[in-house]
Amino acid sequence: MIDFNKYKALTFDCYGTLIDWESGILGALKPVLLSHNQNLDDNQILELFAQLEAEIQQGEFIKYREVLHRVVEKLGEKIGFEPTNDQINSLPDSIQYWQPFPDTVEALKTLKQKFGLVIISNIDDDLFAFSAKHLEVEFDEIITAQQVKSYKPSLNNFKVAIERINLPLEEILHVAASVYHDIVPAKSLGLSTIWVNRRAGQQGTGATVSALSQPDLEVPDLKTLAALSLGEWGVGSVGDEGEGADKGDEGTRGQGRQRE
Repeated sequence: MIDFNKYKALTFDCYGTLIDWESGILGALKPVLLSHNQNLDDNQILELFAQLEAEIQQGEFIKYREVLHRVVEKLGEKIGFEPTNDQINSLPDSIQYWQPFPDTVEALKTLKQKFGLVIISNIDDDLFAFSAKHLEVEFDEIITAQQVKSYKPSLNNFKVAIERINLPLEEILHVAASVYHDIVPAKSLGLSTIWVNRRAGQQGTGATVSALSQPDLEVPDLKTLAALSLGEWGVGSVGDEGEGADKGDEGTRGQGRQRE
């Protein structure tokens, strides 16, 4: 059960949770692929992105802009084409246009009335600045991969966030669509977690690698989370105790729409 009254701060993954990054990724990569006569479907593109991004982020730290450059380059190597410089730049350059999910902004404004709001994101500071404008709320803390020199699921990102928030663990609630990047590491540190299952009813795991965990609560979107936090639907009454977050191949195989 989730008792929202015990929490003072909500920490959020950004891309995939607040920002619709899968639409952004597809919008950037599909024209590149089509220009080289590569006709992959959306799930194939997102699966390749997830695999390549995770591999690159496991190596020596580089800024996220460079991670995305390498994703495009390695995508070309993997399926047999050579992207131009403009095409290599097109994926990170597209982030400024990525939009929030329809429920995000209103939900954040509602949650801001009750909680401190914190971002923990696998992103560069300058790239997040574009997204911050779309999100329309002021966050109390913003922790980026660039600042801490590591990428989730590294525990380092969460440890830095906890230190900056300066609250007991039991007063912090982490909210994310990524099981791999967020739910697993957050739970390992003793944080309560909410899985925003943005891919409910869809096949595959989208732009993230598969992972299994048991969040404290599963919700389909932030609108539901905001309503629950105000007590409109009772205490932890939707997908309570993360039901369905470890269903194997059923649904999304325990993997939210990840980001980062």
